Amino acid sequence: MSKYAALFEDEDDIFSGSPQSRLMDVIFNANNDIVRQELVNFITKSATMELMLEEYVGEDIDEAVKSYDANHLGDSDDKAKSLFIELMGSILSQSE
Repeated sequence: MSKYAALFEDEDDIFSGSPQSRLMDVIFNANNDIVRQELVNFITKSATMELMLEEYVGEDIDEAVKSYDANHLGDSDDKAKSLFIELMGSILSQSE
């Protein structure tokens, strides 16, 4: 279980919504320049990780991802929630 597991037990109690919905609120209400830069940073990091994955599994990344998800049920959901929180924190910390 991830280090953020306690945050996900009762999402409505902590965030008044899911991490995804709270991130969307932050994106639409925070400084536009900060949001744009953080999204560029996030996409650049994602592109780099995709290139790294291509080196290890070849061109069929989608199949490798499906296989990983099938063998690690629920892990990707927890990681996605963690990434929503991380991105939200990056935006908010620059917006103060």
